[in-house]
Amino acid sequence: MAYTLIGRDFVPPDVRGKVTGQAKYAEDFRAEGMLFCKPLTSPMPHARVRSIDASAALALEGVHAVLTANDIPAAQAPRSPATPILTNEPCYVGEPILAVAAVDETTAQDAIDLIELDLEPLPFTFDPLESLYPGGPNARSDGNVAGRSIPVQTVKWTAGDFAAVEEGQLPMGQPITEWAYGDVDGGFEAAAVVIDESFVTASLSHHCMEPRSCMAYWENGKCVLYGSSQSQTAMVPGLCQLLGVEQEDLVYVAETCGGGFGSKGGPYPIMAVPALLSQQTGRPVMLRITRAEEYGLGIARAGFQGRLRMGLREDGRILAVDLSIVHENGPHTGWNDNDSAADSVSILYQPLAMRYRGIPVQTNTPPRGPQRGPGQNQIAEAVEPILDKAARELGIDRLSIRRINSAGNDARIGGRQGPVTSAYQDETLVMGAELFNWEEKQARSGQRNGSKVIGIGIGQCYHSAGRNSYDGLVRITPDGVLHIHTGCGNLGTYSHTATSRVAAEILKYDWDNCVIERGDSRRHLPWAPTQTGSNTSFTCTRTNYVAAMDALEKLREIAAMDLGGAPEDYDIGDETVFATDDPSRSLTYAAAAQRAIELGGRYSGEEAPEDIHDVTRMAVAGLAGTGLVGVAK
Repeated sequence: MAYTLIGRDFVPPDVRGKVTGQAKYAEDFRAEGMLFCKPLTSPMPHARVRSIDASAALALEGVHAVLTANDIPAAQAPRSPATPILTNEPCYVGEPILAVAAVDETTAQDAIDLIELDLEPLPFTFDPLESLYPGGPNARSDGNVAGRSIPVQTVKWTAGDFAAVEEGQLPMGQPITEWAYGDVDGGFEAAAVVIDESFVTASLSHHCMEPRSCMAYWENGKCVLYGSSQSQTAMVPGLCQLLGVEQEDLVYVAETCGGGFGSKGGPYPIMAVPALLSQQTGRPVMLRITRAEEYGLGIARAGFQGRLRMGLREDGRILAVDLSIVHENGPHTGWNDNDSAADSVSILYQPLAMRYRGIPVQTNTPPRGPQRGPGQNQIAEAVEPILDKAARELGIDRLSIRRINSAGNDARIGGRQGPVTSAYQDETLVMGAELFNWEEKQARSGQRNGSKVIGIGIGQCYHSAGRNSYDGLVRITPDGVLHIHTGCGNLGTYSHTATSRVAAEILKYDWDNCVIERGDSRRHLPWAPTQTGSNTSFTCTRTNYVAAMDALEKLREIAAMDLGGAPEDYDIGDETVFATDDPSRSLTYAAAAQRAIELGGRYSGEEAPEDIHDVTRMAVAGLAGTGLVGVAK
């Protein structure tokens, strides 16, 4: 099928603003009477707040409010061990304890310097193995192990667990997650080569170019919040929880995002601080996060300490894998990188048998969270060199050993060995080798030129993509313009517009007659996934497709009502719906939109499908009666 829009170059609607500097980021917004707030962060890696004396700070001219953890309603506070908005038990250097709102940032900082903060130092640790050792320190007062769907608990391994391994080998005691499939022990016994390597992958801060600044004010009971986020409508439910408001009482604006890498995929608790201070003071409040503060509260990729045993046949086929990972998970909920890493090994190398054991351990480091393929990327940098080592010992080409273990459409994944929708790993390896000219290039690997050495290698990694149960929303107005409402955020990849072009393609629209509605919940945006994990293209092309198909169906129905015949007797072109047997019997999109308003009901958004999300339902209600509305899950 030949496309007129898909796969072709286009100019994103926001690119001019980014090039000229007119694009607005969260801290560029201003409001009359706006205050500025600053956080007071912990100077200790783990402590308990004994007392706070803010009287001198509050007496300082220009200071309007001080917000502490005690001021936050319990219903709005994230449930432990999730990252708190503010805390009386800071668990890393830089964790926000309180915030001050003042007429400017200098005054706010001066006020912070006047606050008398009494902290009780608590045990702390930066190394998960230190915490797992008998008698080792816990990163939290309520335990040392926690994660997504894993409650806080205390786990200590035995001294025997540590003594059972050789120097340089990772010990493994009681895991939190454990699974296996196939005959692992039999696989190792039958292996021609067994590689046993312990490894460490480093953690690192995301350090997005734009820190997580935000501004908020309240107007007629509604909170208007300007934030920096990868996502748009996916932020709404979590923000409502943090702010204690219903969906209809939140306006969220996120026009532009200066980088996220996974750390701004969903709401982050510090976003609530300016909104809560605004609620206290009755004035708009801006929170501008500094680069140093961003390092602390801006999320970091988790590090691994792991051990991998891999048994291979003479031809390079992997018979068995035994993988253990100690996951350095930061002080709060963190992420499930370790489990994702295990799934990645199972699908990327298709071992005939595999055992996995993992444990997420709390550390007094900045919070951990997803960063660009969380788990999959860390494990790739560990396993790929191990596979190269196996190839050398077996005398097998590095491309060949990957091809024999590659995943096809019959591949299985994880401990339950579930199916995949598609996998073309071998075809990709062959294509890449041809484009790279592998046969010729690999002969140059190891060649020296003075102090320089040429290195030639192959790297591969896996990441799942694609989600379901999201909605598309389009609207044709009586002026004939197609408004494509997208709940995608503006991460910088222009996916908010690239995926929207599908709707224009289906309706055969002139792209210059299309408007992308995005970045502000007042523009009535549908429910969309977080812009994370390479999911947007797969998911939102489909949501725009179903919304456009719904609009197309309504265009044909309206034409059949007004011009006679059945809907299937009509086709579209040049922004007109016409009878296929007599193109002169036609109706412009503009006229059809006006007719939809007159008909009401499902045609104009007065009625909406039962299966759409509440976010989309509210968006449709806001658009009702303004044109022909196409909406579908």
